Amino acid sequence: MTEMPDTATINAFNKTIIDEFRTNGGKVSGQFEDANLLLLTTTGAKSGQSRVSPLAYFDIDGKLIIIGSFAGSPVSPAWVHNLRANPRARVEIGADEFAVTARELPSDERDALFDKVTAAAPGFAEYQSKTSRVIPLFELQRT
Repeated sequence: MTEMPDTATINAFNKTIIDEFRTNGGKVSGQFEDANLLLLTTTGAKSGQSRVSPLAYFDIDGKLIIIGSFAGSPVSPAWVHNLRANPRARVEIGADEFAVTARELPSDERDALFDKVTAAAPGFAEYQSKTSRVIPLFELQRT
């Protein structure tokens, strides 16, 4: 298993995606060119500062779903911790921006939707197999 990059490397990678996303109305090139991406702005649980994360999303059964996979890392990404502390956030999809409240799916809902996520994007099943933690799913509800 490869090591996770350090925080500075992750932040620089994300900044490049965020800048391209905003410049091109939600479109990016490279490995995420055909992916459904959104930008999630959370409030830092410790800092109280705005934090922006580019994330894949799924529209499943009319629900906007994001996945806290962190590529199968043994820890959840920082945005998961932030949403658990403060579920109010902002989302950018294309040129559309709106407020949301995040709801972490309980295990029964999570399991049913995770199967649908992995049917659409098998890489998430691989991420789950790489870690002992249960990868969380969140529904983002417009407010």
